Amino acid sequence: MSINQNKYSRHNFFMKLALLQAKKNLGNTSDNPAVGCVIVKNNFVMSSGCTGINGRPHAEQNALIYSRNDIKKSNLYVTLEPCSNYGKTSPCVKSIIKSKINKVFFSLKDPDTRSNNKCTKQFKKNRVKVNCGILSSEMKNFYRSYYKSKACGLPFVTAKMAVSKDYYTKNNKGKWITNEFSRGRVHLMRQNHDCVLSSSKTISDDNSSLTCRIMGLEKRSPIRIILDKKLEISTRSTIVKTAYKYRTIIFFNKNNKKKIKTLKNLKIILVKTSLKDDGNFDIKKILFKIKKFGFSRIFLESGLKLTTYFLTEGLIDDLHLFISSKKLGNNGSNNFKKVIKLFSKNIKFVNEKVNLHGDKLITYRFV
Repeated sequence: MSINQNKYSRHNFFMKLALLQAKKNLGNTSDNPAVGCVIVKNNFVMSSGCTGINGRPHAEQNALIYSRNDIKKSNLYVTLEPCSNYGKTSPCVKSIIKSKINKVFFSLKDPDTRSNNKCTKQFKKNRVKVNCGILSSEMKNFYRSYYKSKACGLPFVTAKMAVSKDYYTKNNKGKWITNEFSRGRVHLMRQNHDCVLSSSKTISDDNSSLTCRIMGLEKRSPIRIILDKKLEISTRSTIVKTAYKYRTIIFFNKNNKKKIKTLKNLKIILVKTSLKDDGNFDIKKILFKIKKFGFSRIFLESGLKLTTYFLTEGLIDDLHLFISSKKLGNNGSNNFKKVIKLFSKNIKFVNEKVNLHGDKLITYRFV
């Protein structure tokens, strides 16, 4: 692959290829950021790589390993500053220098203090040219979850809500509100997150499996996390029945020895958690616990009550609102329109509407 354009456009082009690589394993790299890397020589892509599942190997290491041709004096494009610290693997900076790369382009500095702004000195010491800042605006958007994780220790929360044309979140005479194309988009969103979070009430109402049921992406299904104070989840629910196949975690409070034993035998991880004075979970405390599990990106799929609570506490970063082309009228309940209006002052950005064969998708970004 080659490109014959001016120098600026050429660098942007190759960095965009690196970003496409980074997107491959977004939500599947544990605590590590999803990074993409492209190695280019004489305007030809010699090799590419992305961060491996669970965070290793790093993108640069994969790109170097996959290169079958001579990459000496090549340019390396990577979405995030290469690591320079010794961890479970040797530093990417060391591998890049050893491979005789001529110039390294990276878009953003790594907020991790172990690597932040440390690669440039090592590269220059070994006569490797460095350029930082290409497509920085686009990359800052992509790495919002990673930067938040490093800044405050909380996971990035993306919420999803499906409503009718008249904004009802519940269909009292049927299961689905939106069409199959909207539901398919939700499956794609799930596979870009470490875990999907819901409540036992939602599980009871919908009996969803919360997995990614798209051919070829089943293994990318996120960890299922359920909030269930009294362990009321039915052992006949799809979530429980499939726990042997898809890792499932339940946060609970009330002791129920028989139920605990049953769920543990079904390979479900149970986390006993204290309640606040008002009798509810401390959601922020739970989010910190989820982060300790190594999950940085949460997909919130729940009903109106829990989603509204997350909004009230300022814990939602993005909200994907799927709007059906059909009204429910008297068959609908739990209207979401007032909730959106209530929190409209906290909306920083609204994405363009996406047409899903009649349904609409609007993304709200919160401050």
